[in-house]
Amino acid sequence: MTFFRSIKKVLDLSLELLVTVVVAVLVGDVLWQVFTRFVLKSPSTWTEELAVFMLIWVSLLGAAVALNRGAHLGIDYFVGKLSPGKKLYTEIFAFLCISIFSLTVMVIGGIDLVGSTLKLEQMSPALGIKVGYVYLAVPISGFFLVLYSAIEMFERLIQLFRKGRVRQKQAIHLEQGVD
Repeated sequence: MTFFRSIKKVLDLSLELLVTVVVAVLVGDVLWQVFTRFVLKSPSTWTEELAVFMLIWVSLLGAAVALNRGAHLGIDYFVGKLSPGKKLYTEIFAFLCISIFSLTVMVIGGIDLVGSTLKLEQMSPALGIKVGYVYLAVPISGFFLVLYSAIEMFERLIQLFRKGRVRQKQAIHLEQGVD
């Protein structure tokens, strides 16, 4: 178990470092765009396109970081009103849905999207890079979403299993006390 936790920790740090670097590039790019537009009076031609590409990467990878930290968007109002048992089942169902969606749409569909875009050799107009590389954010973030939602789902299943075992032991003790 420690081996898997250390691998997860390395993946977590790598993902967060990547998001940090992308945010830094995005901020530098936008600052350069503002500088060239208002100070040099000659707007850069490539900065807007790079900002869009960086925003795609930040939003998709940031979603995986947020899910890992438990800070992903959700409607906690209704779930918070449930009993602990129902809340556990709801969380398991939610993480299962996230896993299935992320695997089918983002990982499998994203790999298909990247492959077909690279095959078509579609290039970005200002930067001249293959757009398929920009779309790599979809399967990469999908991988992390599947990983993190599966981990969370299994942790909830373990809680549910342990809770069931505690109830079972309590029932056995009650039966033994009656006999």
